[in-house]
Amino acid sequence: MGKKTRFTARLILVLYIAALAWLCFGNFSDIQDVPKTLFGIEMDKIVHFLMFFPFPFLVFFSFGKRGNKAWKAILKTLLVFAVGCVLAGVTEIVQGKLGYRSADILDFRADGLSLAVASLVTFILRLL
Repeated sequence: MGKKTRFTARLILVLYIAALAWLCFGNFSDIQDVPKTLFGIEMDKIVHFLMFFPFPFLVFFSFGKRGNKAWKAILKTLLVFAVGCVLAGVTEIVQGKLGYRSADILDFRADGLSLAVASLVTFILRLL
């Protein structure tokens, strides 16, 4: 990837993290009620899944290389997954400290599942 592409990806990553912070820490109590479930899955968990899904891709396009050896690709993928899980865990801890939000281990589970799926896809991209 060229310098321009990498710069753009890094800029998008920074904007993504800012948007993630706004979504995780914002006070949205004035928003009208939305459906509670979609296909039997709590809407809140779907939102968490979708919020964290882009993280491995954005990190890959910001810092990753294609064609790595398998063991390097595994290590990089695990590192990105771990950093994403730390980010997800910190957001839940901070939400628990805010008076207008609440921490939920099931939200963290949805975040982790999303990070795992996206990390697996980026692992395959690294090997191509």
